[in-house]
Amino acid sequence: MPPKTVFSEEKNPRGIPKAPFIEDVADYLGGPDAEVEGPLKNFQDALAKYRYMDANLAQRRQSLEEKIPDIKKTLDMVEYLHERRVGWRTCEGKLDDGDGQDGDDVAEPMKTTFELNDTLFAEAELEETDTVFLWLGANVMLSYKIPAAIALLQSKLDAAQTSLNNTIEDLEFLREQLTIMEVNTARVYNWDVKRRREKREKEAVGLAANKTER
Repeated sequence: MPPKTVFSEEKNPRGIPKAPFIEDVADYLGGPDAEVEGPLKNFQDALAKYRYMDANLAQRRQSLEEKIPDIKKTLDMVEYLHERRVGWRTCEGKLDDGDGQDGDDVAEPMKTTFELNDTLFAEAELEETDTVFLWLGANVMLSYKIPAAIALLQSKLDAAQTSLNNTIEDLEFLREQLTIMEVNTARVYNWDVKRRREKREKEAVGLAANKTER
């Protein structure tokens, strides 16, 4: 009887296979006289695959944890510009109705600083606008109306947060499977050591019995 497969048919929601725990080593290997070299090699291959996935997911987690704060910061800024624009319109409406006395402060540009690189900032004045420019990656920048920019950034933030949650869940799942595979490897190895020792003891007993009979 050949040994059973290394991976279980059961998988997590992202398709990572589950490692079954080997309760009966002899039954898994196919009998008390089965060879262990092949299954042990398969276990090592499975461990290598799990470790490879773990390393990739750890990199993805780090990338997302760096990306999400940037998206949040950009979204907060665009929402602030939107609120400021709504405030300008409200003030302009009051002035048109004769409720205000001085409109000089209504459209006053906002002074701010923007980052040129990691250690260099420049001062700028932002005038009232309904358009923002967003970096989409790969040296691509597009203009969006503020409401569309908010919707886009919010969708990207939601997608990134979902991806991060899934990545963390997959990492936890992977580390459980790594532990199971390491335990399985140790159980098969120890089973083989015990089997060889018992075989030698039986052979020694047989030799002793033969000498006694002589």
